Amino acid sequence: MSAAAPMRRPVALITGASAGIGAEFARVFAQHGHHVVLVARREQRLQELADQIAAAGRPRPHVMPVDLCRNGVSKEIAAELDALGFEPQYLVNNAGFGLLGPAADLEPAEQLAIIDLNVRVLTELSLAFIDSLSRHRGGILNVGSVASFLPGPGMAVYYASKAFVLSFSESLHQELSGRGIRVTALCPGVVPTEFQARAGMKKVPGWKVLQTSPAGIAAAGYAALMQGQRVRIPGVANKFVAFLPRLLPRGFLLRQVARSQCKRDKPSSL
Repeated sequence: MSAAAPMRRPVALITGASAGIGAEFARVFAQHGHHVVLVARREQRLQELADQIAAAGRPRPHVMPVDLCRNGVSKEIAAELDALGFEPQYLVNNAGFGLLGPAADLEPAEQLAIIDLNVRVLTELSLAFIDSLSRHRGGILNVGSVASFLPGPGMAVYYASKAFVLSFSESLHQELSGRGIRVTALCPGVVPTEFQARAGMKKVPGWKVLQTSPAGIAAAGYAALMQGQRVRIPGVANKFVAFLPRLLPRGFLLRQVARSQCKRDKPSSL
């Protein structure tokens, strides 16, 4: 009789964890007793966050400095987790960025990098750990945006990438429910993070009263995933924005979004 496979420790794997919403996801998962694995390029930021979480009395997260856009990154991550005796129970696909400006004026390679990270990597990771997610009755939390619901002249590739995140996540929610896997698309509005500087915005857009803190967004996303919600849009104003495409002609929406983007100081991610 063959020996039983060794039990592996279930973990929450969080990408884009070095700052902003990703760092807050790490904190909220740790606060709820999950062992966390932090994935991002900036190792020093990850180590500092791991130290902060450990200082708060939680198990110190494992730090994995990785360039997610490298080919075969899911196999690389899976191999390291396997060597540590870990396997994902939860996956948070938070890493992503955008660029402000007309698509014809922006560097094509940078726009393709948006698709690579926001779409290809998110898809690859979402499909890489199905067996362990099912085994632990866990789930996938994919970070979209209110941009997922709108056309996006002025940030065309970014908006399109987030529309993919929403559609893909909703489909996985249906497909994987029979395997005990929850899939949630989290669609926040404006959140003051490093995203705006990366996207080339000189200030955080919109009224402060409509902005949501990274900690608030992470808490909402965690609750939605645990409750098995298909989509979560934090904030009444953001729910209204997401509902507008059902009420307004597409051409009108295109013009309004284009005007809004043109008012922003140029150019960078959301």
